[in-house]
Amino acid sequence: MKFLDEAKVYIRSGDGGNGCVAFRREKFIEFGGPSGGNGGRGGDVIIESVDGLNTLIDYRYQQHFKAQKGGNGMGKDRHGANGKSIVLKVPVGTQVFDEDRETLLHDFTELGETFVLAKGGNGGFGNAHFKSSTNRAPRNANPGAPGEERWIWLRLKLIADAGLVGLPNAGKSTFLSVVSAARPKIADYPFTTLHPQLGVVNYGGREFVLADIPGLIEGAHEGAGLGDRFLGHVERCRVLLHLIDATCEHAGKAYKTVRTELEAYAGQLADKIEIVALNKIDAVAPDELKKQKDRLNRAAKKTPLLLSGATGEGVPDALRALVDVIGEAPVSNKAKGGQAEPWATPVPQG
Repeated sequence: MKFLDEAKVYIRSGDGGNGCVAFRREKFIEFGGPSGGNGGRGGDVIIESVDGLNTLIDYRYQQHFKAQKGGNGMGKDRHGANGKSIVLKVPVGTQVFDEDRETLLHDFTELGETFVLAKGGNGGFGNAHFKSSTNRAPRNANPGAPGEERWIWLRLKLIADAGLVGLPNAGKSTFLSVVSAARPKIADYPFTTLHPQLGVVNYGGREFVLADIPGLIEGAHEGAGLGDRFLGHVERCRVLLHLIDATCEHAGKAYKTVRTELEAYAGQLADKIEIVALNKIDAVAPDELKKQKDRLNRAAKKTPLLLSGATGEGVPDALRALVDVIGEAPVSNKAKGGQAEPWATPVPQG
């Protein structure tokens, strides 16, 4: 399935049905009187956050959504049927913006939330509604009110407890594949990951969602590389795990490059709790590892974790640090049952 995190959609609620002008004419009924029914109400356009979706791909191939028109009133005091509402289903974490892309209409942060984007038009009154003691035979009826129409923008910000950030080839996808059941594409060239990836991690009976964000490069806030368009997906994260490649030229400079891009982004990402880790420690000599650790320590002003996503060394320490920050994340069924299983390095298949 392709990943789509932004979509422009046209919506229109249903028009109200017209009222009817009619009179009751039956044999042996001397004074029949007006009998025109009211028009039905037009359908609403409703948006709902549902489970099982993590992309807006459904709105790539259909951008126009119209609710049903209300039925017209008829004689014999028959009212028109109300039009059927239409429900747009989106993943949790979707934000709805007006056409200007700045006015936030609604932010779906919980499962099962609903929001009425456009209300259907009211049905018009038939002439039976206007009957009174002074107007015994009204010959007028109201037309139905028109529905609302507008263009909206849907923008998805994945809801994850922790986010992985770092330069391309820092080992983020490998780390995610090791600690969760996610299977992102992994290769030895930059920008292998083109879309955010989600994985559910279980450590010590605690479950949390980890997001792998495509690599940033210098100048990403100006559009370089993949730009910073995916940074919105870590706005909701409680903690960031910043991975730095131990085999790079200078770990301190690599760290500062990503920090500069986070600070240039308008989502206050630089203020989030950050755990710094030096990855791929199995691929460098001990002397070089010590140099890189010292460089990173000076740049980040904190002692980095040492780990290897390929061998699993140091990974439990990183997961423990994440769980300590996330803390209030949902408890898994295993934890509820009192059987907290420690994290173990997966055995390679084949």
